[in-house]
Amino acid sequence: MKQTSFETKVVHYKTDQNQVTNSKSTPIYQTSAFTFKDLDHLESYYEGDSPYLYSRERNPNTEELAGTVAQLEGAPSGLATSSGMSAILAGILSVCKPGDHLVAAEDVYGGSHKLITKELETFGIDVTMVSFAQLEFVEDAVNEQTKLLYTESISNPFLRVENLTGLNQLAKKKGIKLMVDNTFATPYLLQPYAQGIDLVVHSGTKYIGGHSDVTCGVLVGEETLVEKARQKIVTLGANLSPFEAWLTQRGAKTLGLRMKQQSFNAGKVALALREHGSVRKVYYPENVSERGNGAIVTIELDRTVNIETFFKSLGWIKIAPTLAGVETTLSYPVRTSHRALSDVERENIGINDYVIRISIGIEDHEDIIAQLTSTIDQSLNV
Repeated sequence: MKQTSFETKVVHYKTDQNQVTNSKSTPIYQTSAFTFKDLDHLESYYEGDSPYLYSRERNPNTEELAGTVAQLEGAPSGLATSSGMSAILAGILSVCKPGDHLVAAEDVYGGSHKLITKELETFGIDVTMVSFAQLEFVEDAVNEQTKLLYTESISNPFLRVENLTGLNQLAKKKGIKLMVDNTFATPYLLQPYAQGIDLVVHSGTKYIGGHSDVTCGVLVGEETLVEKARQKIVTLGANLSPFEAWLTQRGAKTLGLRMKQQSFNAGKVALALREHGSVRKVYYPENVSERGNGAIVTIELDRTVNIETFFKSLGWIKIAPTLAGVETTLSYPVRTSHRALSDVERENIGINDYVIRISIGIEDHEDIIAQLTSTIDQSLNV
């Protein structure tokens, strides 16, 4: 019977690595290299008949993880890397060379913003950051040297849902590539490659791994582009270790269960916080997918809230610079994810001292709501 549901596919990715031992779980291939019985066997690697030579290039664990995410995105090829940032860089370099131009959304994750605005110039790549809220802004930024558009399916931290259909049509009209960071949505909610996007990137550190115990990235998309990205990763040494790939793959098997619960919880939390008199704004998307709207809720607190007291009154909720674990955590973008941006850049996006990003966990939603409302109430300047 063909596996069609997300929940089944994420558990049963087919790999040939376990056929010899019939192991139920893929072993950890914690090896730097693979051996050969003779020179003919060695040569078979370079002729494409033997898959593994050196783990910096390929390893069964990294291949299984990349293949799983590619399958979930509906893509033909995938690549696992040392982090989400290295996956983004590899994707960009698979398309852009010195003298080329990249147009990126100005409201992307702060680390991505820093990479694009501060580092790409060392590769000779010109960059324009612009609002993607309207397609005409993007089209106006495109020039004859533009080779790539870069954005996020759901933006960080204000959860703007990208117009992927419109952007894809614009990219095809202009003859340029489109790359999308799908970390917040995950393939559970959205599959950008299946919608025609050329490259899709994930910080596997977040929901793919899901347990805050690994750092990795995954890039999927057109086979020729992924292969170009692979060569960049191999040469730059930004490969993922076998053990971290194994951990991430193990976590990925529960992605459907976690996203279902966390998205449900997030919807309840967003609804409750909208009713709180000391919450000025609640950012939570609608109509992302029939499966849900994601597991992040961003709020802007009223000026009557003392921020220092707020972060000291969180109880069992932790402060963390990242997101997507099974526990509910809070992040302070102005001092963490978007710290490297200038005051003007943060202001243009809307980030101020009262913006809090909440990563909703798998706990009971009523407990999450009770702790957050209690924290706010304890922090009021009275």
